[in-house]
Amino acid sequence: MIRSRGAAMIRSRGAAMIRSRGAAVIRSRGAAVTRWVLAATLLALPARAADLTVLTAEAFKPVVLATVPAFEARTGVHVVVSNDTAGALVRRIKDGEHFDVIVLSQAGLTDLGGKAGPGVAVGRAFIGVGVKAGAPRPDIATAGAFKAAMLAARSVAYIDPGSGGSSGLYLAALFRRLGIAEAMAAKSVLIKGGLAAQAVVDGRAEIVVHQISEIMLVPGVDVAGPLPPDVQNETVYVAAIANGAPEAAASFVAALSAPEVAAVLTAKGLAAPGGNR
Repeated sequence: MIRSRGAAMIRSRGAAMIRSRGAAVIRSRGAAVTRWVLAATLLALPARAADLTVLTAEAFKPVVLATVPAFEARTGVHVVVSNDTAGALVRRIKDGEHFDVIVLSQAGLTDLGGKAGPGVAVGRAFIGVGVKAGAPRPDIATAGAFKAAMLAARSVAYIDPGSGGSSGLYLAALFRRLGIAEAMAAKSVLIKGGLAAQAVVDGRAEIVVHQISEIMLVPGVDVAGPLPPDVQNETVYVAAIANGAPEAAASFVAALSAPEVAAVLTAKGLAAPGGNR
């Protein structure tokens, strides 16, 4: 009877061990199959192209952003856009920041010292005057009228020349040329970068003088008009490809310089690279 019970116990334990080991084998094989299926699925998925990094001067940002959706849909390449003043962009790149495409003035591209290829002209920007929506628009039809409007204004916002913005650098020189630099110093509201017209909205300034394309971006501010021709400053923006950038960079520059972009330029307060405004 003892031998019978012992044999039964051995058979029971043996069967349990067999079942346990069998289950472990099944689980192991199941996990292996799951891993194989997952790997096969991932390999079957189309690989996403690397991001394309575009650095742009602030005045041209609206055009870059308008170009991105169609480009991404056509190529599958995700575009990352970052903007700054031209001077700040040059400093960022010289400090080692990665980029694939750069959009800035020709002078700024020259300052990069060979970190990008030759530029392709993509648009022109002009400086204008803005006032709070509904406020009287100053007469700026001539150089003399513009000078008088600056002297009559309680406060004038524009980009700080020290930040490297092309409009700020030009205006500082223009005020000296017009003989009003000292008078303007007391009423200038210097903006380090970004949308100078915001100072009109929040009451820091009565008038803003900035690139027209950037004044147009600020709700609550009207463009009074461009600077008169004899004191206007036209900035030609160029797009250039970083050394070693992927092929998608050339495609994006081609998209920015395509003929159909002319309508976008006009809508954003800029002009096509050639011809008259």
